[in-house]
Amino acid sequence: MKLRRNNDMGEILVNTDVIAQYAGSVACECFGVVGMAGVSMRDGLVKLLRRERLSHGVRVEVTEDKKLRLDFHVIVVYGVSIRAVADNLIESVKYQVEQFSGVEVEQIHIHVEGVRVID
Repeated sequence: MKLRRNNDMGEILVNTDVIAQYAGSVACECFGVVGMAGVSMRDGLVKLLRRERLSHGVRVEVTEDKKLRLDFHVIVVYGVSIRAVADNLIESVKYQVEQFSGVEVEQIHIHVEGVRVID
């Protein structure tokens, strides 16, 4: 799917995978987030995604009124408040994705798929 934006010079098309990759990298920089999670539908296993595959842990949807809805599948650090991590992730991603894309983020859903102990 592509996000369409018009200006006085013409039309701009942005693939939602670009937004997903950017949003995934922003999410990985947030406090308490170990990384993005890839969920295998076939066997139900959750795995930590490498840096180049971050977009697989993010789903981007463009609404009819041209706003963004984001779903994140994350793995968090053991021992931190999931609420604090989620609030921080939502605030950071909303601001940075809106600045990056020029499009309002309407909703962000966080799916915590696991926890990891960090040495």
